[in-house]
Amino acid sequence: MNDIDPPPVVEVVRHRDGYEASARWWGTPSPRGAVLYLHGIQSHGGWYEGAGAHLARADFAVLMPDRRGSGLNAAQRGHVEGPQTWLDDMEDLLQTLRDRTGLTRAHVVGVSWGGKLAATAAASDVRGIASLTLIAPGIYPRIDLPMGQKMRVAWSLVSEPRRRFPIPLDDARLFTNNPERIAWVDADALRLRSVTGSFLVASHRLDRAARGLPRSHWRGPVHLLLAEHDRIIDNARTRDWFAALPDGAHRRTEYAGAYHTLEFETDPTPMHADVLEWLAVQ
Repeated sequence: MNDIDPPPVVEVVRHRDGYEASARWWGTPSPRGAVLYLHGIQSHGGWYEGAGAHLARADFAVLMPDRRGSGLNAAQRGHVEGPQTWLDDMEDLLQTLRDRTGLTRAHVVGVSWGGKLAATAAASDVRGIASLTLIAPGIYPRIDLPMGQKMRVAWSLVSEPRRRFPIPLDDARLFTNNPERIAWVDADALRLRSVTGSFLVASHRLDRAARGLPRSHWRGPVHLLLAEHDRIIDNARTRDWFAALPDGAHRRTEYAGAYHTLEFETDPTPMHADVLEWLAVQ
């Protein structure tokens, strides 16, 4: 990626079960707000450092973790026992932000799969979430496992819970049409290409939980950002889901001509500016 200014500090966050996860951190002495920034299923924080730096320049404290078993985290690669582990991790990360900033609540930004986790956390009454910014959230995916593989996943839970299956997003052109970024994704050694059957089932359970956000107790503001040419998520169903949210200070922003990973657009600064502008008034 290009030079990042300011660069993050890579630190370790220790979760309640002892798992030590790497996270990128942009700190500031007197932050105007705190942001927890969540990446997608294959990606890691390194894909979104430009976005983190943009918020940091505006005096937001930003914690951008690599999900357990992803990115810089080699332990339990691509595995989780169940969705509650991810929610526990969310609570730990939000507590880390409280401890570091003194602020009681944080804005949660979730990209793709991370948007699904963010919405699930809000629907599950995870404490301390001030707002949701959902960037091409993976709540209604367009790409799914073939039926035969779904059957093999189900059988693996009985016979071999840690059996690995490929993530059906191997073509980097699904993320972007930017040739430079396509080459970068293809060469990314930290990209998560396979996960366990247990992970896939837990992720499917997040689908259902995230879709329930409009019927939950959540009444906070939501900013939804969509790319016109998204090949990974179903924009139409996502818009319908967003429209069902209870009335509130919500916003929907769409990017003509853009592809799924808005960070990889030739010029991602309009998206960065839109995220910052909205967070600044929450």
